[in-house]
Amino acid sequence: MPPAVDPSLNRRKLRLALKSARDKRGLTQREAAQQLEWSLSKLIRIEAGTVSLSVTDLRAMVQEYGVEDPAVIADLEEAARGSKGLAWWSDYNEVISQPFAQYLGYEGAANSVRGYHPTIIPGHLQTSDYVTALFDAGRPDSKSSRRIELRIARQERILSEDGPKVEMILDEAALRRQVGGPATMRQQLSFLKELATSGRASLWALPFTAGAHDSLNSSFFLLGFRDDDDVCYVEGPRGSLTNRDDAELIARYQECFEDLLNKSLDEAGTIELFDELIQHYHHN
Repeated sequence: MPPAVDPSLNRRKLRLALKSARDKRGLTQREAAQQLEWSLSKLIRIEAGTVSLSVTDLRAMVQEYGVEDPAVIADLEEAARGSKGLAWWSDYNEVISQPFAQYLGYEGAANSVRGYHPTIIPGHLQTSDYVTALFDAGRPDSKSSRRIELRIARQERILSEDGPKVEMILDEAALRRQVGGPATMRQQLSFLKELATSGRASLWALPFTAGAHDSLNSSFFLLGFRDDDDVCYVEGPRGSLTNRDDAELIARYQECFEDLLNKSLDEAGTIELFDELIQHYHHN
């Protein structure tokens, strides 16, 4: 059964449609806010897709922007009603920061997810035993089990039949690093092989022989959309950052992904490495 439509999808639909209508009207955000007698911050939040939108406010906006097509207005009104629901991750609010919640909203609307992590298997692809071993190696607390549940719930959505296209580059360091015991690694590597061979994800191993590259110190994920620019999420020593507006930064990571892809093993070579490591952990 496909997951229910998330409110973030409706907010994103409104964001794109209303920004396009404002642009066609030739209004800046400040000019539109002044004519609507709203604060500029309110309009910015609506166009960022970070807040819900009432039908009353929507009607004021479409009137100001000159949108007259009844079918378009009815469609946007339905999206406005759907923008007020709870996000799928609302049950985990106690373990989600606001920046990460914003990222999850983008991820839930994405048509593709591409990424790379230099030291561990990306969270989208981790088995429950693998992620549990990661948390156990840190500083487990009373909320650790909830964080693990969140990661698995997120994975189920990403890898579902109706989920986005998933393309991940897996560093050889991550594939060889023993997280948990041999059984955990066998299970994790077997899961990766199943994802790759079934077509549920496109995976490429980046071998040690690839040498130095631009993302040795940080992981990054690129969210792709059919009707919008990419969103980039970067994690590094200075924390995490979700970026939708810095075109130069996003282009840099798009180029970085392609560079890493060119240095990676092909899909057949990646499966061979999975098999080699699975056999290794059968004997350890």
